[in-house]
Amino acid sequence: MAGRPEVIVAVPDRTEGTLIANWLSENRFEPVHRSTLEAAASAMRTRPSTLVIADASWAASKALQTSDRGCAGAPPTILVGDATDRRATAMDGHAMYLTRPIDLAVLSCFVSMALMDDKPIRRSPRKPVPRFDAIVNNEPVAIVDVSAEGFRMELPRARRVPPPFFGVRIPLVGVAIIASRRWAMAPSKDASNIWCGAALASNPSAAEEAWRSFVDTVPIVGRSGGPKTL
Repeated sequence: MAGRPEVIVAVPDRTEGTLIANWLSENRFEPVHRSTLEAAASAMRTRPSTLVIADASWAASKALQTSDRGCAGAPPTILVGDATDRRATAMDGHAMYLTRPIDLAVLSCFVSMALMDDKPIRRSPRKPVPRFDAIVNNEPVAIVDVSAEGFRMELPRARRVPPPFFGVRIPLVGVAIIASRRWAMAPSKDASNIWCGAALASNPSAAEEAWRSFVDTVPIVGRSGGPKTL
């Protein structure tokens, strides 16, 4: 479909390739699944992909490195392999490693991290705050730090990472804004939660003023464990 970022899925297992391709399609990407090394190499040479998800066993092949993938401007790569058989390849230095069996929540984090240009630059200090409840697209999350330009939240690993733009409502203070997802990651392989960083998107001035007033007044979590105010 026109306008959807293209992702090459270069994995030999058709079931696994279909799983990844279906997830990509549901999340507004255009998957291009190739199940042979030759077809994958051809697609990587000829198609202007945004991201490559490749089987780790193929990553050592020169066929998948014909485009100088370590150079600036090459699309990022996610390698898929077994946790006990991580392969050291030329592509490994420029890729993230996704272990099998594929966890779609972890895949979502990896895709989000692979496609971000860099983490948002904070123009004001981040403020660690007591965990408080917020609603993102009608589902509960916990916000753990804030700044005038954005925030970090935690959500269950089983939940889908929020889309690129999403609504945030803080019932406690009546603040409602639109935010832009900037990064997402699992704090560890076995963690039950996911961290997600977001920046304020374009909002009405009244909504932005309400957010900044909230940031100014919310208490900080002190190093001793008790909250304190700025």
